[in-house]
Amino acid sequence: MSATKGGRGRRIVLWRHGQTSWNLERRFQGSTDIELTETGLAQARRAARLLAALRPDAIIASDLKRAAATAAQLAAITGHQVSHDAALRETYAGVWQGLTHEEILARHGDEYRAWKRGEPVRRGGGELETEVADRAAPLVLEHVEKLPEDGTLVVVSHGGTIRTTIGRLLGLDPHHWESLGGLSNCCWSVLGEGARGWRLLEHNAGTLPEPVLGDDD
Repeated sequence: MSATKGGRGRRIVLWRHGQTSWNLERRFQGSTDIELTETGLAQARRAARLLAALRPDAIIASDLKRAAATAAQLAAITGHQVSHDAALRETYAGVWQGLTHEEILARHGDEYRAWKRGEPVRRGGGELETEVADRAAPLVLEHVEKLPEDGTLVVVSHGGTIRTTIGRLLGLDPHHWESLGGLSNCCWSVLGEGARGWRLLEHNAGTLPEPVLGDDD
């Protein structure tokens, strides 16, 4: 893929869902289907007004409630239908799901530290980060191919899935995906296509810096 002659090329906006109660509790959600808080819904409404200014051509989203409800706010403004797909769900993390950050450290500390070092780890007996990228990145590219020249795709997903997708599309070695900082709730990153492939144009945009709550969820 490359930018069209004289055009800016296509863009991908990867938008993390709004706040949930488990985010506040620093509880690992993974593929658990947790709804937005009232604050999370307000975050989605505010962010949707900003993202609508980008005039997106299409919206795809994880089918989990927190992502679907976030995407619905942008759909209401733009009039686009949202295409929901389980391939955009957060990493399945087995027995880690439902545990707080402190509980994970206490019960699975070695596994957690190995993951932070960049080793391929099935957290909680679940998916590898590369497996998440294997399901999410091709779906994103499939929808990008349907865009008009200089078109924009909004992808509404989860912190971990967005990071692995960005890492894969940028061609980074999986060991270095963790170097991409997390996204705050309802913030987004933007990829643009250029002559050498995808480039990271913005990361964790949307607000003044806020704490990243529950990065992989």
